[in-house]
Amino acid sequence: MELARARAESKLSMTKAAALVGVTKAKIANIELGRQTPSAEDIRRLLTVYGAEQRSILRLTALAKRTEEANWWTTRSNAVPRWFTIFAGLERLADREFVYEPHLVPGLLQTPEYAAAVTAESLMVRADRHEDVVKFREARGKRLTDPDGPLTLHCITTKWALEMAIGTPDMRRAQLEHLVKMASLPTVTIQILRPEDGTHAVHATGAFVILEIDSVSKLAYVEMLDDAVYLTDRARVATYQAGANDLQRVALSPARSLDLVHRMIADL
Repeated sequence: MELARARAESKLSMTKAAALVGVTKAKIANIELGRQTPSAEDIRRLLTVYGAEQRSILRLTALAKRTEEANWWTTRSNAVPRWFTIFAGLERLADREFVYEPHLVPGLLQTPEYAAAVTAESLMVRADRHEDVVKFREARGKRLTDPDGPLTLHCITTKWALEMAIGTPDMRRAQLEHLVKMASLPTVTIQILRPEDGTHAVHATGAFVILEIDSVSKLAYVEMLDDAVYLTDRARVATYQAGANDLQRVALSPARSLDLVHRMIADL
């Protein structure tokens, strides 16, 4: 994230920065790795020590205050790991989100029934937390229809993901119909990749997300089985953005993707 870049530009080690600010080295490491959300005061003190421009300090502290306000619903949830609540808080602040999810319907576009079926098969969610996880996912999805500023979402998934036998045929039909409904929103774009469309730049990787926050900052998010990686280095984010651009090039256009979903509905 930008704090890591600012520290690198200041040529301060984590140990030296921690001593100057009066925090532990572990705290700085956790903040830079996305494992701990810094407060507005943390950001102000760190950037001041790093010699950042006042404009950057004001912008990032303002963003942190928005994060603190937006995070009220995620910090109360014990249903999902801490590293994911950080992502969800950032997602609530984002202006734009790109999602590549080759294996499932992307979470923001899942119906409650589909989400419940997927969660029931997960080894990472305790049985007594299934309902909480589904509600958490529903809460995230409400951002797409937020009247005060909906998230602009561009999703790319695969025909294989849409054909996966999850739940009953009726439930799968309802999920596909939900995709059609969501695609009608002016802020939601859905594209589908088919095997016959050929290869693309990220064929060897899995799901990833790019968030654009405050129309200035971008970060890439890559989830693993038991953790997640937040990439904020401009060069690395640019690599993921290039991959996203190539996926958009190879996938069916939004109109042809919608036609495919309609055909899949008719076939169920």
